[in-house]
Amino acid sequence: MNKKLGILFRISGLPGSGKTEVAKLIHPKINKIFGPTIMYSGDDLRKITNNNSYTLKDRFNFGIQNIALIKLINAQKINVIFATVGLSSKIRKKLKKEIPNYIEITIKSEVSDLKKRKDRKFYNDNSKHVWGRDIKVEYPKKSDVVLINDFKKNLNHMKNNIFNDLTKLKKLKNFII
Repeated sequence: MNKKLGILFRISGLPGSGKTEVAKLIHPKINKIFGPTIMYSGDDLRKITNNNSYTLKDRFNFGIQNIALIKLINAQKINVIFATVGLSSKIRKKLKKEIPNYIEITIKSEVSDLKKRKDRKFYNDNSKHVWGRDIKVEYPKKSDVVLINDFKKNLNHMKNNIFNDLTKLKKLKNFII
């Protein structure tokens, strides 16, 4: 890891698994422990760029744009918490290659649990290109932190698990302020 650059804390998981909510919860503590940190989600960037295309090719291109943005921010020694579906091994490989200070946090949820949630209608409607339904999920083989969200525990519990796991990562020891 390169101490002259910021750290990417990338939270990935299926839509509706709690990525953005967990990112919001961990943001203040990441900022306190590791220094200046911004947080955004794939949905935030899609709104800003007016990107509403979800084919695999378009998702890949969107991932490349995210990598460029993260590199720009990290080069200024600013950490990024990025909440995104991002379940493509192709993008993950590129991220690991181009972002030296990469921490991977994966939230795993069952599609059957997500279908029960009222705010995730696209699992039950005719939407196209939905991860876990139309698009095969490629979870990382080994994340720095893995959380299971079965929606039976509150998000603060998940936040505590993240920090327990992060404090055990040797590669982060030199970054703690």
